[in-house]
Amino acid sequence: MMLGPTPGSASNAKARRLVEMTAAYRPLVGVPDEFIGADGRPRGHWLEFFDKLAGLGSDDIARRFETIERNIREQGVSYRAYGETVDRIWPLSHMPLLISEQDWAVIEAGVTQRAEVFEGLLEDLYSNGELISGGHLPAAAVTGSADFLRPMIGVRPRGGRYLSLYAADLGRGPDGQWWVLNDRAQAPSGLGYALENRLNLSRAFQSIYREMNVRRLAPFFQDFRAGLAALAHRSEPRICLHTPGPYSETYYEQAYLARYLGFVLVEGGDLVARDGLVHVRTIAGLKRADVIWRRIDSDFADPLELKSGSQLGVPGLVETIRQGNVAVANALGAGVAETPALLGFMANIGGRLLGEKLILPTIATWWCGQEAEREYVLARLQDMAISPAFGPSTSRTVFGRSVVAGELTEKRRAQLAAAIRERGADFVGQEVVRLSTTPVWVDNKLEPRPFVLRVYAAMGPDGKFEVMPGGFCRISDRLDSRAVAMGQGVQTSDVWIAGSRPVEPTTLLPRGDSVSIRRIMGNLPSRAADNLFWLGRYIERAEATLRLVRCLARRAIENEDMYQEGAATTLRLRKLLIEWGAVPAKTKSALTPQAFINAAMFNVDEYGSAVSLARASQRTASAIRERLSGDTWRIIVDLSQKLEDGQVPLDEPEILELSESALQAVASISGLAQENMNRVAGWRFLEIGRRLERGVNSCRFVRAFGMEQARAADFDVLLDLIDSQITYRSRYIVGVAPYPVRDMALLDPYNPRSVAFQTERLAEHIATLPVLKFDGMLEAPNRIAIEVNADLATKVASCISTEFVLSVERRLMGLADAVATRYFLQGANAGRAEKQLGLA
Repeated sequence: MMLGPTPGSASNAKARRLVEMTAAYRPLVGVPDEFIGADGRPRGHWLEFFDKLAGLGSDDIARRFETIERNIREQGVSYRAYGETVDRIWPLSHMPLLISEQDWAVIEAGVTQRAEVFEGLLEDLYSNGELISGGHLPAAAVTGSADFLRPMIGVRPRGGRYLSLYAADLGRGPDGQWWVLNDRAQAPSGLGYALENRLNLSRAFQSIYREMNVRRLAPFFQDFRAGLAALAHRSEPRICLHTPGPYSETYYEQAYLARYLGFVLVEGGDLVARDGLVHVRTIAGLKRADVIWRRIDSDFADPLELKSGSQLGVPGLVETIRQGNVAVANALGAGVAETPALLGFMANIGGRLLGEKLILPTIATWWCGQEAEREYVLARLQDMAISPAFGPSTSRTVFGRSVVAGELTEKRRAQLAAAIRERGADFVGQEVVRLSTTPVWVDNKLEPRPFVLRVYAAMGPDGKFEVMPGGFCRISDRLDSRAVAMGQGVQTSDVWIAGSRPVEPTTLLPRGDSVSIRRIMGNLPSRAADNLFWLGRYIERAEATLRLVRCLARRAIENEDMYQEGAATTLRLRKLLIEWGAVPAKTKSALTPQAFINAAMFNVDEYGSAVSLARASQRTASAIRERLSGDTWRIIVDLSQKLEDGQVPLDEPEILELSESALQAVASISGLAQENMNRVAGWRFLEIGRRLERGVNSCRFVRAFGMEQARAADFDVLLDLIDSQITYRSRYIVGVAPYPVRDMALLDPYNPRSVAFQTERLAEHIATLPVLKFDGMLEAPNRIAIEVNADLATKVASCISTEFVLSVERRLMGLADAVATRYFLQGANAGRAEKQLGLA
């Protein structure tokens, strides 16, 4: 007879796991640690967390860690290190950073105070300049910064506030208190990633998260959104998030925030300044932008008055701001607040502006533009960290980055000292402080790792700063780290403010009776419409290439080339793949059948290969991440990865299996679009792209395999390519015959693969799109779609000629051009739509 567990055995096992988990943890000597306090004892909120974690059991913990990593991969959360062109999977630590209520009260008050100091500093610098004229701040410490924008002097921001979002990078100082390492006022990043970190860790440890009363993030985002809306003069303003574009290191975050907050994601080319206003280019013409939350640096914002070579900005934006007709957050020129040269003056500035001592001290900094400070730094150079005074991009010396002088060779240290003596204003000296540490799970045990905590303050609708209860934590795997940037060997973590009282659940959703219900198409930005259109086309092209490859693989397996007719059909399949760029037309030697189909699948140098088209689909989809569901994005990424992973010579059966698997992924993408996307403008442009491409490809299939020269084997291939074998066999008892096959491929309005079916859908979609002129005349896309659809609807199979099929194909290509010309309004002469109900 087996005995059950004795009373207390479960708690004993939990206690053992807690000891095993924490007993070996040792902070670094002389470095503050979050888990172990200065008295050498564990902090209470950390012990509570580890106690609850130990209660889950080792297997359950491992499973939850795996869930975190799987969710990150499946959601496609990514970033790019500076200078890279390939996305990296987001590196999320399994452990949150825990902060007690007592510590948080100090941080919250200190960050709020610091945000107010910088708000006052910016107002002073761009208005009367009393800090400089009164001798409290050297002029050169400001004017030496490229982020101090002279065209913005005297320009009052709309709403009167310079900062809508401020962030401070914090770490524990040697005295155990929180210190400010850097200030972020240009375009603070990390908010979206902090939200992603919260969602993933709170889901993985839902019970612990709830039991520890972790403060929620939603109220902060609610206040931030309301604060931006308050800058506009309309009750329902159009708020745009201005992104540098898909090649930005944090584009995923920008797209995620736009979707989460309900903002319009725009690039510089999507905006136009005209008639004293800023507009978004949409498929319905130009629509007013009320507020722009910029994620580009200020000097790139307007090539007319700021950096002339900028391709990211909006010509005329500065003049529109002067007229008070658009709000930009943060205000142009706010980046000067990040100037390292100012750090040494912050205590004095805070006292002058607020009459208060700064709650959060700044890391000790000396600007070498002053003689006494310069000599102080030179006398203690061995113990100093030396940084460019105005940021690395503006450094005029070979020392364009931060260095620890004591780690340089004697020769390099002498060169650095000479550079400081020659142009001291270009340098700041800072106290060398190692970053404090936090527990990280490494190889099934806890280890200390250096971290930086970024805390955000946002301007609410009442004009007061609200601090996000948490933050963005970056953790380095180097024990001697003094700064943490997103690159190799860096993780991020969620930040939990553990409370003593239960937390009320909050949401970004407004009250149900506070929002009027709408059922309108919406104003789709032209760039988004363009990308959706091409996403549909690329996916359809990939499907066509995969179907041709599948046909070739099947014929090779079944030895269809043994007969003359079969060989001629195979030759046509190969010719078609060559014509649309899947396989090079000329090679050093003739490709074997196996080499040919491998090239059509995996040749990255040919734009029409399956892998190139899958990559193009993913690249295009990445530019509109905010408009695609997570499921759709995952399948697009999986399709690309599936084909990239197969880039080795495969035999015909392997190619056949891979092509069918890839076709299933393509079908899944189409199915999700049909079942999950709202029938608004975005869905219609995706559909227009798909239908146009399918119509063109079907015409090419018919010309190659269904006209005068075709034989039975060709007609059989044509039915395969248009996925109509089963329908044909059920409809016609006899074998393949020219007229029935042509009718099914071209004219049958009930066959979703026929050209006529595509033109019917095209005419329907285009008829629903907005028009620019109400003069009773059809616009070009509408006219072409109606004409080609009518020609197919009135044609009979016995009268179809190669010339007719070619004319349909060319008119569909012309329709694609007409759609692009009319709706993708990227030119300087983009027209404005007339006032139309539901579209203004």
